[in-house]
Amino acid sequence: MCLAQNTPKVTLETSETLFSVLTAINACGYDQELGVSDPLRAQIRSEVAKSIQASAESQEASQTMCEFYKEHQQPDASRELAQYVSLALSLTGPPFTPRSRDSETPKPKPGETVQMKETQLPPDATYVTGFIPLLQKFYDTAGLKVIWQHHREAYSALTNRYHEPLSKMLFGTEMYLKLPSAGYLGRQFTVYLDPMGAPGQTNARNYGSDYYVVISPGPSLKMQQIRHTYLHYLLDPFALKNGSAIKRLEPLLDSVKTAPMDENFKNDILLMVTECLVRAIEARNMGSSKTPETERAKAVEESVQEGFVLTRYFYDALIQFEKGPEGLRNVYPDLLGKVDVGREAKRASQIQFASEAPPELLHLSRPNTERLLLNAEKRLSAGDPQGAQKLAQQALDENREDPGRALFILAQVATMNRDMQGARNYFERALEVAQEPKVVAWSHIYLGRIFDLQENREAALNHYRAAKTAGGSLPEAKAAAERGLEQPYEPPASPQ
Repeated sequence: MCLAQNTPKVTLETSETLFSVLTAINACGYDQELGVSDPLRAQIRSEVAKSIQASAESQEASQTMCEFYKEHQQPDASRELAQYVSLALSLTGPPFTPRSRDSETPKPKPGETVQMKETQLPPDATYVTGFIPLLQKFYDTAGLKVIWQHHREAYSALTNRYHEPLSKMLFGTEMYLKLPSAGYLGRQFTVYLDPMGAPGQTNARNYGSDYYVVISPGPSLKMQQIRHTYLHYLLDPFALKNGSAIKRLEPLLDSVKTAPMDENFKNDILLMVTECLVRAIEARNMGSSKTPETERAKAVEESVQEGFVLTRYFYDALIQFEKGPEGLRNVYPDLLGKVDVGREAKRASQIQFASEAPPELLHLSRPNTERLLLNAEKRLSAGDPQGAQKLAQQALDENREDPGRALFILAQVATMNRDMQGARNYFERALEVAQEPKVVAWSHIYLGRIFDLQENREAALNHYRAAKTAGGSLPEAKAAAERGLEQPYEPPASPQ
């Protein structure tokens, strides 16, 4: 559904793929904010549950899929939903096949699945790619196609609710910036609606020239979150076009090393500058004409304290911009040129940064070259502990990817090498930083076994109890913990 004649690349949509992925995780126990969700979510969940019970094949497909889901759960509820949203946006379907995002990836023939390159996949989607074949089986056996078609009219009603306020927001944003979005040929901004997610969460993505916002209808329409991503859609090209002018601002990155904002902003001056400008625009458009200036000033100060140190500069510059006739496209180079780097660096040095910052809404695409741990795990499974150790140590030394997973792999390597003390040290270090339930649970289990072998039963029992708690949603880990609680661990007998 196009929102206006002058915005052909801005659409409000529903997606059967997104519906299928989110409905599948709901069937596996994803209950976040269920009580405040649109009633359609509970209705669909009920229909899916009945469909599963009506077929032994569907029950089997559901069980296998849900085991995978539980093994890949995240400790943070927002990350839990985010990884499956990223996966859904990376798939065509049904049938569910990886979506090609560059000319080098061949398009699949009918019935053929083409593996997307690891460098194309969002990092969180890569973690759950094993969900794809399980989803396809579940989709077929549980009759998701029929359920989707049955609720198409209800989904259309959801988009109708958003159509007018979204059109007004887009128009108002373009009017403020004096920018006709019709000039953005070859680029796309899509808002997807689906009630099967948590209504309090908004997921935004930038993949190349395409921008997506995924929201689940709830008490509010979330126009502020949508506008944030739309501002990036409008302004990101300006930063790329004026890259050399922005590069001179790089010394400011030294001032934000201890700020709580996402690390991407600390390492990319283009991202940081654009985010500062976006936040300044949001502050200038906060509320209505009757909104006190103190509220806008507070929003600017909070942004600065998170590390977006140019927000105040852009906020002041926009006051002058509002008085002139030219659009931001023409004014943008001048805005950059007038930044006094020395003055802004001095101001930044006097900032007392906040202790933490809310997570950034928009997940920006970056080449996913850091697959060291995935390859390390593959090496370990293939019986190459030396190769696995090298990759995991590299990830740890370069502070790349998840340190908990890296330490867990190193601990497993030490175990294979019969280095009990080394394994114990790595498992204990993994527990200090790990967040993934699977890593936490199995680290406790292995430590319990080590203490059993050292005849320290009390310490072993403490770890088994901790493993049972951490692995409550992981059947294999829970069973291993219960075995450890029942009797001391004994290694399997060596083959004669």
